[in-house]
Amino acid sequence: MTTLHDLYATYGQSPWIDNLNRPSIRDGGLARLVSSGIRGVTSNPTIFEKAMTSSDAYDEQFSRLVASDTPEAAFWEMAIDDVKDACDILGSVHESSGGTDGFVSLEVSPALADDTDATVQAARDLHARVSKPNLMVKIPATPAGVPAVRTMIGEGRDINVTLIFSLARYAEVIEAYLSGLEALHSAGGDVSTVHSVASFFVSRVDTEVDGRLKTLGAEASLYGKAAVAQAKLAYELFQEKFSGSRWQALRDAGAHPQRPLWASTSTKNPAYPDLLYVDTLIGPDTVNTMPDATVAAFVDHGTTARTVDSGLDEAHSLLDALVAAGVDMQDVSAVLEQRGVASFLDSWKALLGSLEAKAAAAAGQAR
Repeated sequence: MTTLHDLYATYGQSPWIDNLNRPSIRDGGLARLVSSGIRGVTSNPTIFEKAMTSSDAYDEQFSRLVASDTPEAAFWEMAIDDVKDACDILGSVHESSGGTDGFVSLEVSPALADDTDATVQAARDLHARVSKPNLMVKIPATPAGVPAVRTMIGEGRDINVTLIFSLARYAEVIEAYLSGLEALHSAGGDVSTVHSVASFFVSRVDTEVDGRLKTLGAEASLYGKAAVAQAKLAYELFQEKFSGSRWQALRDAGAHPQRPLWASTSTKNPAYPDLLYVDTLIGPDTVNTMPDATVAAFVDHGTTARTVDSGLDEAHSLLDALVAAGVDMQDVSAVLEQRGVASFLDSWKALLGSLEAKAAAAAGQAR
């Protein structure tokens, strides 16, 4: 037993890993993580860009694929193969959890973040091509992404809603999930088969807020607290929305709550504790997806205790104090969303550029 097992068994939080790469799939690294208590996998364009440009594990397949198709098409084939293999490794977790855990997340192209219809079609395509019961397609919580989420839930698909930075946007995501379930139920669909997580990004909030506090010359006591406070209020919102008569009607039909997932949980500021965004957000019906180093740190010296709903009064007061100090939290979330989409798009372009260069080099060698 590790602290990861205890996190789930005692406190109801599922530890996932925020990394997916072929060497770990092939050498048993991912399987070992699952044995140690990891219960799911998330990926994103930045993770795939790093995996495919820093390893030769994809070269043979890429050369074969690109001989008759585009580098972008080859990417999707390789990514889908990795996701299928990871789904198989997590299959036992998915089965033993009754379909609640054991998911592997694959994101639609970040180039589609502002196009609802294209996002819907891409999500359908990924579900069809992977064709595994434990796939979650990731859709960003942009103004165009949220209605796509509702459509996908209404079709009975499992969705990971990513890039959530504010309580207001999180409320929109919850509404998309609930109304999607209601549409599915009204159409005679089985809501008990649908699972979803709402990926609330944490550490980046402190990075942005701390920078603004420094510019404002605010008191030091406000630094490094915004992210955890906002995440605790997100959990409070989760508890509020997934209770009452509206939710109970869906619950009676077999529906599952859309669990909050804490993302971006590695500590960016070396002055802060390395597990600041893990130890402080533990509680039932939640997920924490961590990069490798954070997983290792938590196994080594993590503290397991229910913390996600403690100190709520202080969390409310902290956000009020930030506003009083001159921090516009609505603008913070808008900036972080724009940067998040842009960052994934930059990684996507860099990945495609690297694959196109590889394809050109291979074509030159063939002549």
